[in-house]
Amino acid sequence: MTRIARAGLWALYAGALAASPAMAQDAPAYDGAATAWVLTATALVLFMTLPGLALFYAGLVKSKNVLSVMMHCVAIACLASVLWLLGAYSLAFSGTAPLVGDFAKFALAGVERHTASGQIPENLFFMFQMTFAVITPALIVGAFVERIRFSAVMIFSALWLFLVYAPVCHWVWGGGWLMERKVMDYAGGLVVHATAGISALVLAWRLGTRPGFPRELSPPHNPGLTMMGAGMLWVGWYGFNGGSALTAGGDAAAAILATHLSAATAGLVWAVIEKIRFKRSSMVGLVTGVVAGLATVTPASGFVGPVGGIILGAAGSLICYNAVELVKHRLKIDDSLDVFAVHGVGGVLGTLAVAVLASPMFGGVGYAEGVDMAGQALTQAIGVGATLAWSAIVTLVLAVALEKTVGLRAPEEVIEEGLDLADHGERAYGA
Repeated sequence: MTRIARAGLWALYAGALAASPAMAQDAPAYDGAATAWVLTATALVLFMTLPGLALFYAGLVKSKNVLSVMMHCVAIACLASVLWLLGAYSLAFSGTAPLVGDFAKFALAGVERHTASGQIPENLFFMFQMTFAVITPALIVGAFVERIRFSAVMIFSALWLFLVYAPVCHWVWGGGWLMERKVMDYAGGLVVHATAGISALVLAWRLGTRPGFPRELSPPHNPGLTMMGAGMLWVGWYGFNGGSALTAGGDAAAAILATHLSAATAGLVWAVIEKIRFKRSSMVGLVTGVVAGLATVTPASGFVGPVGGIILGAAGSLICYNAVELVKHRLKIDDSLDVFAVHGVGGVLGTLAVAVLASPMFGGVGYAEGVDMAGQALTQAIGVGATLAWSAIVTLVLAVALEKTVGLRAPEEVIEEGLDLADHGERAYGA
């Protein structure tokens, strides 16, 4: 069949579809620019997990555990995507109850091809939010690398998505009680970073430490992988924060600008701290600072100006750096890749600081009608306290339940051999 003939058949097929009753219904007038931008942002946010986060974490562990970390990220992405359809999305974004949604949109019931959510198709809104549901439990992977059972990872991630992520998402973005209080969380300081950060700390505490912690651990096996992963996270964060505007315009551009400046500032500050303390600046330290800046600016990104982004980056880097020292050397908790210190502390800091930096005097957008700086600060503090408490309690219950059933920590001989071969029968590198 010639190219012209094939084109003619396709034209006839398309015409038949357009004439069919289902396609003849008036479709909502989506905003084309908004739809195109959120489609792009959705791809960028998934890119943060696969391969960004997987590479970032893989470079930081021993070579015998590289594939296990990547496997955790990919498997969680698959699992969370399916569960988002089978109830988690509905619990987050349907219903009017203050604490959690309902199952009215289980499997996207009632959502047709042309159903709108604001200026974009609801299928697209579902997908964009799904990528957040993918990366949030994947962030927790950094706390338990090199010593957890794969079965425990999968069971924990599934239950955590329903019991922690979906309810908090509903509180903040889905019409729940914190949304009613006008909490400011532009892209996930509470929903993503606070939930994942505190859950990581609790899980790391229950798992126990790796052999040699904290003084005799091997250095990151491949800082180059970590740098590549961090670069992908940085680029993907444009979609994470900028896409949360759900429109293409000034709000998205302002969020991306604040995000970039916060990341850049934080990387420089972390490098300077290392130079002062150790007489050299490391690649791992620099990119860890970048990620700390990205996490800190996330809840504030669409509410603050460029100066606010720089302030958040500098403060986030300084405070997260000291949080790493506190967790590992004071609390003696082996949060292996600093999930709590970087994401948890950064997300909480940004969530609290936005109450000040959103003020027009700092170039911010101001507050909701009837809300002043003091009232906003109280709401932000309430949101932080509730999110941390709920996430920590549920994670502790899940961890204890897993310890008593399938087991949480891998056997010591498996830890010694490495999870790549023991759990997956593969090596990242040649024998």
